[in-house]
Amino acid sequence: MENNRVPEVLFAGFDGEWKEQKLGEIFDVHTDFVSNGSFQALKDNVKLYTQENYAYMIRLQDASNNWKGPWLYTDKTGFDFLKKSTVYENDILMSDRGTIGKFFQVPKLNKPMTLSSNAVLLRSSKNDNSFIYYMLNTKNIKNQIVIRTTPGVQPMISKTEFKKILSSLPLIDEQQKIGSFFKKLDETIALHQQELDTLKQTKQGFLQKMFPKEGETVPEIRFPGFSGEWEERKWSETVDISTNMVDPKTGKFDELPHIGPGNIESFSGRILNNVNNVKEENLISGKFHFNAGDIIYGKINPQLGKYAMPSFNGLASADAYVLKAREGISQSFLFVILQGIDFYKYSVSVSMRTGMPKINRDELNQYSYLSPSIEEQTQIGNFFKQLDDTIALQQKELDALKETKKAFLQKMFI
Repeated sequence: MENNRVPEVLFAGFDGEWKEQKLGEIFDVHTDFVSNGSFQALKDNVKLYTQENYAYMIRLQDASNNWKGPWLYTDKTGFDFLKKSTVYENDILMSDRGTIGKFFQVPKLNKPMTLSSNAVLLRSSKNDNSFIYYMLNTKNIKNQIVIRTTPGVQPMISKTEFKKILSSLPLIDEQQKIGSFFKKLDETIALHQQELDTLKQTKQGFLQKMFPKEGETVPEIRFPGFSGEWEERKWSETVDISTNMVDPKTGKFDELPHIGPGNIESFSGRILNNVNNVKEENLISGKFHFNAGDIIYGKINPQLGKYAMPSFNGLASADAYVLKAREGISQSFLFVILQGIDFYKYSVSVSMRTGMPKINRDELNQYSYLSPSIEEQTQIGNFFKQLDDTIALQQKELDALKETKKAFLQKMFI
């Protein structure tokens, strides 16, 4: 018979059942689930003080420089009502309303900070806080939080209900081992995320420097052996916008993948893992047939930057265009043009003329751009293809690490 008090995966040297406890028994520091005033009021108060003399506001960031965690304040004059909520390294913070069940573990701080309104401080002196943090992020706890959350325009969970949530814990030595393991895994994930962000920033830098700036005809950076001015080309003369619309109900295309803007990651050209085939989608209206190497460009909301160049055949949504270069323009170079700031600005500007942002065929055909010789185009296209492949590989490794963490969270906790 399966023992539900022992996790599926244990570190060597540890055995025995975990002890079931309520969250109210685990935490010995537990701030009230009560707002200390509106966020705007606090923000306005902060403006009354200078950083040198009184208090100022910060928001913690994760390794990718994304805002993460609630707002914190220095515990200084003018914020006496927040002193009960002073936070330290490894403390756990949680929002109690709005987005319920998101936890944040405080990293190393240069100075003690106090917690803003609409957030809860959790701390356990008799347990390993890192273990507790990862335990709170398991599906078991998340599901119990959902059940005990009061629905509404701004959902919230009461202190009483939160304390009733059940979990299971091992002895402190095993907690520390598990907490340390997940911390190292998170550090590895953060490192991969930093590397991915650096690659994406590098690509953006090359997109700016390897294409002529506005009013110029020569880029800042070129491959050796190329010189001379780039020439203006018209979209209408160099790009075919497919009109090959087919009926998906015939059964002829059932096994082909169906690609729409929702299957493409913004600004990366990456096709997501949410693609279904034509039969699975049960499509009824006309779609555009595309071949491997064609470009799919999302015409709705062009500010989202939806473009892809699949290596397979399929059907494209009517919300996208299927593009093919001609007349001395390479397909790979055209794909890079779509990713440049000049095309982006143009597509967004013309799409805002209607209630639903959209770029139509006539507007596309009015666009013009600069291009070098076909040989230089090919070099540029190949360069960005290699860069995109490197980014995709880094993204794949990052996704694999996140899935690994997700699996361990399921197998190493009750």
